[in-house]
Amino acid sequence: MTLPRKTIAVVNATGRQAASLIRVASAVGYAVRAQVHSLKGIIAQELQSLPNVTLIQGPLLDNPRLIDSLFEGATLAFINTTSQAGDEVVIGRALADAAKRAGTVHHYIYSSMPDHSVHGPWPAVPLWAPKFAVENYVRQLGLPATFVYAGIYNNNFTSLPYPLFQMELMPDGSFEWHAPFEPDTPLPWLDAEHDVGPALLQIFKDGPKKWHGHRIALTFETLSPNQVCAAFSRALDRPCRYVRVPRVEIKVHIPPGYREQLEAIEVVFGQYNAPYFPQPEFSRPAAGSPKGLGPANGKGAGNGVMQGPGGVVSLRVTDEARHLWQGWRDMEEYAREVFPIEEEANGLDWML
Repeated sequence: MTLPRKTIAVVNATGRQAASLIRVASAVGYAVRAQVHSLKGIIAQELQSLPNVTLIQGPLLDNPRLIDSLFEGATLAFINTTSQAGDEVVIGRALADAAKRAGTVHHYIYSSMPDHSVHGPWPAVPLWAPKFAVENYVRQLGLPATFVYAGIYNNNFTSLPYPLFQMELMPDGSFEWHAPFEPDTPLPWLDAEHDVGPALLQIFKDGPKKWHGHRIALTFETLSPNQVCAAFSRALDRPCRYVRVPRVEIKVHIPPGYREQLEAIEVVFGQYNAPYFPQPEFSRPAAGSPKGLGPANGKGAGNGVMQGPGGVVSLRVTDEARHLWQGWRDMEEYAREVFPIEEEANGLDWML
């Protein structure tokens, strides 16, 4: 007898996190009901072609009919709200309320981020703090929920002149990355398209009995900017140099609100060198862990130390993510096998 498929409700389906989950869930037989803002574009067309996937087009803000239909009969939910869709707190609360009303959602995973102003003498990072407010609302609502915190996407890097993660191609064929981060402070990283989906699926399979109320860092490496550039150097067989700058260079038009985001990053991580994830559960002593940063090559990279405002502390944020998904893709593999393909898809030809 064929068992009925479990249905996963998803929003912002064309985003890297959601699309990664949808691809994996569809492949192993889950049904997916996912909201999209537009059915146009390569990702939306790809998702439409996948088995067991239903896309619902429409906005989330002030759209209770769409939101209620999203959760109808759904037993699982992965929710990653974005500021581009409208007031993120209003949308996040409306989604949580609808999941609660549906009465069928057994596990609600919300993609959250920290509000640094709660944890230290730092300003809030504008595009992250609303997620933390939504997380707190979900907790108060009593949904069986887990909260994932995504590290920096490897996929952010591009040689196009986008701010913060431009891997700039220099006239001599080398690359330079200019950013305000301390050169030797490890930062959390993941390949969003490759690794988010399998990790989320394992959280769903483990269930809320194991993960209810937990925060999980979706981070598979902690690498300093210098180590990131070393990984690119090895992967592409050309020099890559990190250059710390006090201000993020803005060379192109950016969306409303993003300038304030970049300015907060300059202060929180550039001036204060604050922990990327300041919550205590993400920054705890690891007995027996080696001092120093550890090797930057291979799958053992990046479980070393992080410099925070209170000094050096052990950082073991990668442990749970690696346990959930052992097939993760590291920075060097990304730079070697994926970065050139993404660059070529963007119309660039330096790799030819």
